[in-house]
Amino acid sequence: MTAENAPRPRGRTTEPSASFSVSLERGLRILSAFAGDRSTLGIADLARAVGLNKSTTYRYVATLTKLEYVQQDPETRKYFLGPRVVDLGFAAIDSMELPRVAAPLLQALADETGFTVSMGLSDGPDVVYVDRRRSNRRSSLAMDLNLHAGSRLPAYCTSMGKVLLAYKDHATLRQILDRVDLARRGPRTITNREQLMAALAKVRQSGVAVNDEELAPGLRSFAAPVHDRTGEVVAAVNIAVHLTIAPTSVDMLAGRVEPALRRTAAEISRRLGHRPTS
Repeated sequence: MTAENAPRPRGRTTEPSASFSVSLERGLRILSAFAGDRSTLGIADLARAVGLNKSTTYRYVATLTKLEYVQQDPETRKYFLGPRVVDLGFAAIDSMELPRVAAPLLQALADETGFTVSMGLSDGPDVVYVDRRRSNRRSSLAMDLNLHAGSRLPAYCTSMGKVLLAYKDHATLRQILDRVDLARRGPRTITNREQLMAALAKVRQSGVAVNDEELAPGLRSFAAPVHDRTGEVVAAVNIAVHLTIAPTSVDMLAGRVEPALRRTAAEISRRLGHRPTS
């Protein structure tokens, strides 16, 4: 059977559109062939499985091997899935697990404190909101900033953003900050890069980031990191409070909300498989 008359995947009966990549499809079909008890396959096995001739199959496998999506046993000359596929698998699991795992814990934190609670992810210089919860208590102290899942804010002047920046490696952090204009957003915005770096170092040391009117007048928030099974920081959780709701010092407010915030972030991390080393 030649590549031209190879069988198409089930469910697709029409010809590929102009935006359809046949090469990508073939590469993915090769990766999909490693399933069940077929964890180790030779070129002939793969060619039969995906309906391509051996020379064509070898070219695709050679590329996948160079990219570490498959590896070759030097003795048997057969192939098996490589570390890049494992990384993708864990990333997919984590992306599906995080919202599901975090949702009830975020709601419980909002109900316990009465304040608005959010969770965000890093996307370059921004923090992207993926969940936002208001308290179900009648005496809710929640605030409405017209933020929702999908909203973006600059990372440098938000508590969640500072958490996510603080745990970046130095090279990545430098590249991100090179793209950022540290414009003043609130009365206490950090607009000096050296001062911001010092603030991020403090976040790494304490495990909590504070936003004291850096994003907007009167707005304060506290954020803590969420770790995955590898120890990487994959998200941040915050509690937002407005001065009109809690007209007190930052230290007093921190004493009120930080214990529950830390506990919630740690529990989300634990359910994602994180086990602290100390």
